[in-house]
Amino acid sequence: MASAASHQWVGNRVLMTLLVAAVASVGLLPFASLSPNRLASGQSVMLWQALASWQLAALALIGIALLIAALAKPMGPRASQWLALAATLPLLALDFYGLGDYAHRALVDASPAARVSQGATFWILLLVSALIAIDALQRLRLGLTRRALYGALALAVIGVCFSGELLAPLSIMREFANQEENFVDQLIRHLLLVGGALLPALLVGLPLGLLANRRARLRNGLFSVLNVFQTLPSIAVFGLLIAPLSALGRAVPWLGDLGVSGIGVAPAIIALVLYSLLPIVRNTYSGLAGVSSGALEAARGMGMTPRQILWQVEIPLALPVILSGLRIVTVQAIGLVVVAALIGAGGFGAFIFQGLGQYAIDLVLLGAIPTIVLAVIADFVLQILVGLSRPPGTRQENTA
Repeated sequence: MASAASHQWVGNRVLMTLLVAAVASVGLLPFASLSPNRLASGQSVMLWQALASWQLAALALIGIALLIAALAKPMGPRASQWLALAATLPLLALDFYGLGDYAHRALVDASPAARVSQGATFWILLLVSALIAIDALQRLRLGLTRRALYGALALAVIGVCFSGELLAPLSIMREFANQEENFVDQLIRHLLLVGGALLPALLVGLPLGLLANRRARLRNGLFSVLNVFQTLPSIAVFGLLIAPLSALGRAVPWLGDLGVSGIGVAPAIIALVLYSLLPIVRNTYSGLAGVSSGALEAARGMGMTPRQILWQVEIPLALPVILSGLRIVTVQAIGLVVVAALIGAGGFGAFIFQGLGQYAIDLVLLGAIPTIVLAVIADFVLQILVGLSRPPGTRQENTA
């Protein structure tokens, strides 16, 4: 009876669950941390201690709006989703602004070495706002253009917060100021490593996917070999490549001059290519295998050659599935490049392992957060490309 009653009153149980999680974090977990220096443990600061009165009032109004949207009865399901979506941007802005404003106020009378760091509630409110937006966008079934517009607005809100001096006192921003030139270098290195792995992975994986589609006898053996690469831990692959690449660099001097050695870029790219092959090959095979026999028969009936059928019929129809594989591989590669910093390849992993060695959590976050942002942006862009690659009559505008 209680479950039936709650279902009757709650129109959006996902939103209600997220709202309860946000309220619980506000009551139980710190919003910020004030520490005497970058290494010492900080003093926990709860949300109601950090935010000014008007900020707490604004947060309460946003919570009431989300509660109304979760109930959905007073205004209808579609209007409630629009209300939830509209409330996420103020919640996002208030989350960042409240933290930055508290940092300015808390450090006025503190020592120059004092630091303010973000607490668990800050991250939970950030995650909750993102999940609420994703749920609302899915339920509203908005097209690619509107979803891209909302994403641009969210990025604009975050960009405005970072563009001025609002967040400058935060510990992570001080770490960024100390590492600014190195940060740009590691960003470029990270992107080059990802691109350097994806290009050969596509050049090798796409023909192998075509081969798996054309030669049934080779298919099982090919996928078995590629599955082996996926089961090996990334750090083990890096370690296994050290000895043979070192020997190769010494035996072939011109390869050594190009940078082929047991550490650095060469083993990182080779390992990333090996990890990228299975998703690309499998999705290429699945996309080609999913082309309807009717479309192939019609193409043959029109007198098209096998090569014309491949390029003008099979690949265009299989492209959404192939791009889905590229989407998986890109996000995977962005994350794996972090581990490659252990063998001197560089990238954002350099900050993460340097921070772990110094017990400086904000330096760890300086590497981890940009990695996550890169993965989210790449996933979103490739998601849009997947939608655009579908034939106009079959595009799924509500893809997550």
